Amino acid sequence: MNPLARRLAGAALLSAGLSFGLAATPVLADTPKDTLVMAWQFDDIVTLDPGEIFELSGAEYGAQVYDRLIRFDVNDVSKIYGQVAESWTVSDDGKTFTFTIRDGIKFHSGNPLTAEDVAYSLQRAVKMNKGPAFILTQFGLTPENVDQKVRATDPRTLVFETDKTYAPTFVLYCLTADVSGVVDAKLVKSKEVNGDFGAAFLKANSAGSGPFVLRQWKASELLSLEANANYWGGAPAVKRVLIRHIAEPATQRLLLEKGDVDVARNLKPEQFEPLRGNDKIRIVQAPKGTLYYFGLNQKNEVLAKPDVRKAFKYAVDYDGMAKTIMNGLGTVHQAFLPKGFLGALEENPYTYDPAKAKELLKQAGYPDGITVTMDVRNTSPSMDMAQAIQGSAAAAGITVKLLPADGKQVVTKYRARNHEALLYQWGADYQDPNTNADTFAANPDNADDAKAKPLSWRNAWDIPELTKKTAAAVEERDTAKRAAMYQELQREVLETSPFVIMFQQTEVIAERSNVEGLVWGPSFDSNYYWKVSKK
Repeated sequence: MNPLARRLAGAALLSAGLSFGLAATPVLADTPKDTLVMAWQFDDIVTLDPGEIFELSGAEYGAQVYDRLIRFDVNDVSKIYGQVAESWTVSDDGKTFTFTIRDGIKFHSGNPLTAEDVAYSLQRAVKMNKGPAFILTQFGLTPENVDQKVRATDPRTLVFETDKTYAPTFVLYCLTADVSGVVDAKLVKSKEVNGDFGAAFLKANSAGSGPFVLRQWKASELLSLEANANYWGGAPAVKRVLIRHIAEPATQRLLLEKGDVDVARNLKPEQFEPLRGNDKIRIVQAPKGTLYYFGLNQKNEVLAKPDVRKAFKYAVDYDGMAKTIMNGLGTVHQAFLPKGFLGALEENPYTYDPAKAKELLKQAGYPDGITVTMDVRNTSPSMDMAQAIQGSAAAAGITVKLLPADGKQVVTKYRARNHEALLYQWGADYQDPNTNADTFAANPDNADDAKAKPLSWRNAWDIPELTKKTAAAVEERDTAKRAAMYQELQREVLETSPFVIMFQQTEVIAERSNVEGLVWGPSFDSNYYWKVSKK
């Protein structure tokens, strides 16, 4: 066994020892200088395919392995810059975007990246029609027309046509999303099986041009990346990144303090202050456009009653959780647009009021209260939040039975609409307000076999009028009017929806002080490892 393997085995042994109450205390050395080792809870990864990635951890993975057409500045999201695209123009009618593709980029395979690869990547996502496809199909793209609307006119020119005129920045922000990750068309086509667009291959393999190459993924265990020495932007300073799924925050802290990992991602608030006094550790805070919420499935006839939905909003002790579980990890935020987005509403109309919740249940016909199951990821702080909700809801006449599971199980159940209540996170797909309006305030088809499956669909909330208002907001080109439209949408969702939005996340990361260059952006897909180094 090589030295690195011994260290990782020791870390795994320590984790197992703590989980089972054993006194496992191996003596381990610092991690290798050329390797970044991270402890993180990434059990939500379902796939590694950029055409299908729709979870936070998967999005972060994609940002390391795949280049995108364009990106935004993590320090000023109003600034959009080209990555694979060197430049672009927009037609006078606002419906045709023409991109000049950067010359000299190569995929990990050695194949050159051309406009044909970019076109294929976008066409592929539309035709597969997985979770993130709506980011592209909202521009009128369909499996039938996408080859004509998104096309390479020569090796360095890509044309992207929309069905109508939108605010240009809205289109561009959508093209910064994970789904625009550029795949190696030649490689992926060679891996197709029965017309699956190489999906079976890309679920656990990579075909990108980014600064890192996937070496291994073991679900809820290990994610291993190797530096792309030939990266067009410059080779990473470290040779590899090893990410271990460590579910227990206490274990993450011990591994960090001992030097067995360089970064810990899921510590609890009570662990921050002791670490601040350790000169070998740095605490980093990164505000995220990510919301903690729970949804109520409207297929359940009890949860579908408006008074029951509202009762849940008064059954949560927002301030109590903010001062304890979420202290430093997030702030109370109840509207669907995170602070920092155009039109974000910073009104929090709901407070913990168990008496009011009981009265609402009585009005709904349940004077003796109700019982509901709640699915939740068995990670921190999700489980802590769920247990707090269970306690506060009990006083409001709501018995919550928790169903903890790993992230992959929870999200699979959610996508099938088989839950009653479900606690989860939602991260913005791009930096335009439509990213959240289109999922919390729109549901164009509530049928089980619908093509678009936003959060409103997952919770079976049938809202034709609200869907129309959301569609109108995205076409408004006057910024002030558009912001006002989103504020109106947020107030309506606050009042009537089956969503109980509670917090906007602040990601808190603990790094060894010799680690430099990690970028923690406003979304998980703008966390970057490319320039990390170790002194």
